[in-house]
Amino acid sequence: MLSIDVRSLESGAVQVTGSLASEDAVFLDGDARPEGAIEVTGRLSAAGAGRYYFSGKFAGKVRGECGRCLQAAEAEVGATVALLFAEAGDENEDEPDVFPVTGGDTVVDLRPALREQWLLEQPAILVCRPECKGLCARCGADLNAGACSCAPETDPRWDALRALRSDA
Repeated sequence: MLSIDVRSLESGAVQVTGSLASEDAVFLDGDARPEGAIEVTGRLSAAGAGRYYFSGKFAGKVRGECGRCLQAAEAEVGATVALLFAEAGDENEDEPDVFPVTGGDTVVDLRPALREQWLLEQPAILVCRPECKGLCARCGADLNAGACSCAPETDPRWDALRALRSDA
């Protein structure tokens, strides 16, 4: 469960265990959604009047196309997070690292903050494997299967240095 009633925190911190499904309404169009669910564990505690602190971790998988060769690729995505939630009217509510308490100031909904952390932890370019050679920029051949028949491309700006090297 990723929405916690703040009244449950009156007796102390609560353990949080839950899943954020890829079909959850918190994800927006264009978001890199997880393959399956994002598993979340942690602890939520009161951190003063109208403030709540979550510390925990999340993990999931992302699947897509390799950014180099366009083959299927997947990566584990996860992180340890420390999140601060504040009710409306808190002096720090406008800070980028402070998340609002929703549900009429009675429920701390971890889902929007976890969505943001999930998106921040995504790899910039998903690759099928670290040593992927990608596709030839001219003919489109998969260089992982072998060299293509294109002639090596040379930059004419280096011709003067090549001439010096051949003179030596």
